[in-house]
Amino acid sequence: MPTIKVLVVDDSVVVRRIVSDALAADSSVEVVGVAQNGSIALHKVMALKPDLITMDIEMPVMTGIEAVQELRKRGVKTPIIMFSTLTSHGASATLDALAVGATDYVTKPTHVADPTEAINVIKEQLLPKIKGLFRAPTFSRGPARLLPSTPKARGPKAIVIGSSTGGPEALSKVVTGIQQLLPVPALIVQHMPPLFTAQLAARLDRLGPNKVIEAQGGEPLEPGTIYIAPGDFHMEISDNGGRMRTALNHGEQVNFCRPAVDVLFRSAARTYGGDLLAVVLTGMGSDGREGARAIVDAGGRVIAQDEATSVVWGMPGAVATAGLAHQILPIQEVASAITRTVAQQSTNRAVTA
Repeated sequence: MPTIKVLVVDDSVVVRRIVSDALAADSSVEVVGVAQNGSIALHKVMALKPDLITMDIEMPVMTGIEAVQELRKRGVKTPIIMFSTLTSHGASATLDALAVGATDYVTKPTHVADPTEAINVIKEQLLPKIKGLFRAPTFSRGPARLLPSTPKARGPKAIVIGSSTGGPEALSKVVTGIQQLLPVPALIVQHMPPLFTAQLAARLDRLGPNKVIEAQGGEPLEPGTIYIAPGDFHMEISDNGGRMRTALNHGEQVNFCRPAVDVLFRSAARTYGGDLLAVVLTGMGSDGREGARAIVDAGGRVIAQDEATSVVWGMPGAVATAGLAHQILPIQEVASAITRTVAQQSTNRAVTA
């Protein structure tokens, strides 16, 4: 892999040094410059042409959010990873940054007095994200193999969705695009830490007619409601005598993630069988592939986001190239595909009423 040139933007000289030292530990990454606010960063981006930018959020003169917005307005497509605090305010600001064009984020280490420990924490979080944005995918680059879209006798009884890098904005487009109450419940796993998932649910709840909540565990699954797995908890579906509910657990990480898409998808396949619609959106890694396999084996239907509209075609690409998708769609067409598929459920209810 060619050396990845990084510009580090932060108003704290200590943080700039820690981030630079963390990245210097890897020979495939080179810090080509630093900036103490967004305004200086704009000039350095043009002069240094970095491959990637790490960006603090709260800075004087020009904030990180304002800098991201201005860079995107100027047509700069360089990936930008935000540095966020693990607080409700930090989560809200991070989602604002993602909404105006940031690529991803990491959380700053809190209550870490030892600089060496802080360097290690940032190294563990940041380096995999940087490399993931530039590394060639581990799955085959051959053509995706679509499954035949044989019409089913009935629509799905539930929708399950998985996403990661680029997911918040992809989910916003999907939720906004569904302009009618869903006749079935929907469940989402987005790779995010605690506090962030609550903020994401609140934002998505304002975008369409369907209610969006962060699951607390034990809620009955209702039509017209979308349940988001809380950060650091796997979400499954429990069958209580035919009454489906959310179930949370703090089990081992799966695919290095908690919550994990595979955990939700496999649970959904066990409880709903083939009466499922699964959607795999943009994200790094391959979480969701084996869960999609379980859903396909049970007789369910799978949609994967296409490469052109994915921030990272890792998760949907892994599903698509494994031959586990019935459709591969640009993000702007996913909502209408969901609406058409679940409309069959409403039609069948009307016929049998």
